[in-house]
Amino acid sequence: MSNLSLLTTFILMGIPHSPALYTTLFGIFLLIYLLTVVGNLLILLVIRVDSHLHTPMYYFLANLSFIDMCFFTVAVPKMLMTFVSPGGSAISFHSCVVQLYSFHFLGSTECFLYTVMSYDRYLAISYLLVYIRMMSRTTCSLLATSTWLSGSLHSAVQTILTFHLPYSGPNQIQHYFCDAPPILKLACEDTSANEMVIFVNTGVVASNCFLLIVLSYVLIVCSILKIHTSEGRHRAFQTCASHCTVVLCFFGPGLFIYLRPGSKDAVDGVVAIFYTVLTPLLNPVVYTLRNKEMKKAIFKLKNRLWNSQS
Repeated sequence: MSNLSLLTTFILMGIPHSPALYTTLFGIFLLIYLLTVVGNLLILLVIRVDSHLHTPMYYFLANLSFIDMCFFTVAVPKMLMTFVSPGGSAISFHSCVVQLYSFHFLGSTECFLYTVMSYDRYLAISYLLVYIRMMSRTTCSLLATSTWLSGSLHSAVQTILTFHLPYSGPNQIQHYFCDAPPILKLACEDTSANEMVIFVNTGVVASNCFLLIVLSYVLIVCSILKIHTSEGRHRAFQTCASHCTVVLCFFGPGLFIYLRPGSKDAVDGVVAIFYTVLTPLLNPVVYTLRNKEMKKAIFKLKNRLWNSQS
């Protein structure tokens, strides 16, 4: 970090809203927070205890649920603090560094994981007879580990370049968490090089992952159309539709923020809610309510707990 970074505290200004909505917004986002944590914990528990779900698809889903729970927790508690602090929520310089690193680490890991999950679905549908051999436990572990390591490297570059600049002037961040674009606006030096790195390191990487996912699903659709039974086609389309819904909600807002020339704080703050708040909430809904195997496993767990108490 630069020795010229004299600021010891930043102020997170939160989402632009009417003062009359403080209590309402706090209640809504607190409820979303609780539902998200409980929903993802339920997914992790069910996958853990039900041996029928010990497959590559649910292995990656467990990783996704854990990431979502952490990703949500990194940003939302500070957002809640901005609702009870009209003047903004204070965050120390070092806590801001940790938050930015954690946010981009988890966000980029999730980005890579969605790509791996789409590849897994492609293999499961297109190469059903050899799928289990191709996606062995070792292969799944290597793929999952590579997403975590790639996310860590991506975030380290982003964090070092952002906080290497000197910060000694205004300390109000027009956002509800520490993210690179609003922080760079407070720097005392030219940030054009950093903004280019953000474009390449975040926008282009996310775009390439998104294109690979689109390619996977184009190939998946071609394979689905070759399935002879209507029931088989329906089941395959249903599984893929759930994944596509979540992917669009995650990638769309992110690409809008990091690939758009000329950032607008208020717009970015509102759009960021989609992939920091709604996507982690959407995952438990999509992968439980729309998934017959997960619903069956949840009912089995409920009956087991009920019988043990009886």
